[in-house]
Amino acid sequence: ETAENGTIYMAVKGEGAGWMREGASEWSQIKVSENSDPVNAVVLRSFESGHTDISGIDEVASKLGITAEPLKVDSQVKYALLALGRGDIYLRIPSPETPDYVEKIWDHAAGKLLVEEAGGRVTDISGKPLDFSRGRVLDRNRGVVATNGHLHSLVLGALKA
Repeated sequence: ETAENGTIYMAVKGEGAGWMREGASEWSQIKVSENSDPVNAVVLRSFESGHTDISGIDEVASKLGITAEPLKVDSQVKYALLALGRGDIYLRIPSPETPDYVEKIWDHAAGKLLVEEAGGRVTDISGKPLDFSRGRVLDRNRGVVATNGHLHSLVLGALKA
């Protein structure tokens, strides 16, 4: 759901995640979807194709049997939709056109916490935890896989295949 004037999301490590419509007075707890069938999965991806491999995302979706068009949104909205249960998988696969691109921490730190506190899982494309200890960039990671948790190992398997 969205509000005409916007929404605010928050997460506290170990205490869950929530959202509030602008102007509301109470937070609502949010949870990722319970979907464990990849055929019914909603894939979230960027409009911007400069730093992600769109054909690679389509290939992973095909391997998982996903036929629905991906939901294309930018910025950390993908993480918010995943945490709300409005999407099941968010992929950021390194683009062959920019092989040296390294993800920036500010593009993923808040969203990772939001998704994990809502019950999801976030790793890089090889299943390693994102390493935010290296300053401005995630130079010990390649790409990002964020899911509702139920589909995470299936997505990682499709990436390896």
